[in-house]
Amino acid sequence: MKSATLIGIVLVILGILALAYQGFTYTKRDKIVDIGPIHATEDRQHTVPLPPIVGGLALVGGIVLIAVGSRN
Repeated sequence: MKSATLIGIVLVILGILALAYQGFTYTKRDKIVDIGPIHATEDRQHTVPLPPIVGGLALVGGIVLIAVGSRN
């Protein structure tokens, strides 16, 4: 399989996922108190939004790469 076709398939999959989920969330653990044997932590969720244009561009770019890879 040609590298352009393979990259195109990956971009199409990532574009579909970006359009479906619109972003991702991750959890970060922060230390609040750390005094001797006493430890307190807090889990904070952070959301990273992905604009739909990013998913659309990845999808279109992947389709173009697949078309170019199949021509050669």
